[in-house]
Amino acid sequence: MLLKELSDAVESGDRDRSEILAGKLMDEGADPLQTISSLTEVMGGIGERFSRLEIFLPEMMQSGEAMAAAVAVFTPKLKKEEGGSSKGKVVLGTVKGDLHEIGKNIVKLMLEANVFQVKDLGVDVDPLNFIKEAVAMDADVIAASSLMTTTMPHQKEIIEILKDKGMRDKYKVVIGGAPTTQEWADEIGADLYCPDAGSASQKITEILKK
Repeated sequence: MLLKELSDAVESGDRDRSEILAGKLMDEGADPLQTISSLTEVMGGIGERFSRLEIFLPEMMQSGEAMAAAVAVFTPKLKKEEGGSSKGKVVLGTVKGDLHEIGKNIVKLMLEANVFQVKDLGVDVDPLNFIKEAVAMDADVIAASSLMTTTMPHQKEIIEILKDKGMRDKYKVVIGGAPTTQEWADEIGADLYCPDAGSASQKITEILKK
């Protein structure tokens, strides 16, 4: 079964094979949304394995890239069927003073693979720039990563600036990164905490439905 073969290719991080198998499924008239949904479940399992330290970042990134390659094959048909719509718009970046981006890059891959529009601001992003870019993009979500305890306060600063400008209700603020916790998210008033990159797209999808 082609879908099973594609799932296995994504799980093993085989980008080329994933792209080929996705093309075959496309030729057979497979439903893009159902296929992507199946692959999302595969990536969810990979995210769980990552959280249990059964696999590491390189393997997870390879699987994410393999899924992105497969999804790219279906995207033109998906956009045509849905009139170019997406699940949402996300401004994504690593906060000021922090130059780590592996986890952020995985989140970007996962979001794009799940039909989100993503603007990646890169690393060392000033809190005000997150907001300026969110306004320019008309984003639904501001996602801020911090990999160092010294830079975590900038996540809080994003929320404080939104409150000061009377814009807090306009955006869902999502935080993540190794030193962050649910307790920290609660303390600063974030809408969502993502404990790992693998779960981010699913959690953001769920919060936008509320």
